[in-house]
Amino acid sequence: MELINLPVRALTPEDFAPFGDIIETGLGEVKLINWDITERHHALAKADVIGEEPQVLINIFRSKPWELPLTIKMVERHPLGSQAFMPLNGRDYLVVVAEDNNGVPHAPVAFLAKGNQGVNYHRNVWHHPLLALDETSDFLVVDRGGAGNNLEEYYFPQQNFTISNRSI
Repeated sequence: MELINLPVRALTPEDFAPFGDIIETGLGEVKLINWDITERHHALAKADVIGEEPQVLINIFRSKPWELPLTIKMVERHPLGSQAFMPLNGRDYLVVVAEDNNGVPHAPVAFLAKGNQGVNYHRNVWHHPLLALDETSDFLVVDRGGAGNNLEEYYFPQQNFTISNRSI
């Protein structure tokens, strides 16, 4: 089986746009609310849910850290809803996404997300499950609940991808 090294990129709105939104202060419209003492960083991402009886859920995921180098053997996607992750402990984490080619993921890309950056994967975007680094980390997660199968997994049959380090 072929092993392909994935370089890690900085997480920027432009590079991540085909896969989803970045949730971070300074990226959207800022509105002053609550007697002008609170900044509302408005509409940084939108939950997108479809299907039978869809519900938007707010969860906390606690993830053990992954060690580098790490091998990417699979990705998943959610056809019925977007999925947003916002780190709660201020720790960096990795994001791996892949383009879709007729229902099959290809050309995976790795990003280093800073501890103040969240991501919102658009509906049907291939991505690796949560990749916490260094320590067990908590993430606020907004995703879809309700009837229907909202998970599709794909295991790469011919190659795996490796992330050797988190350097950009």
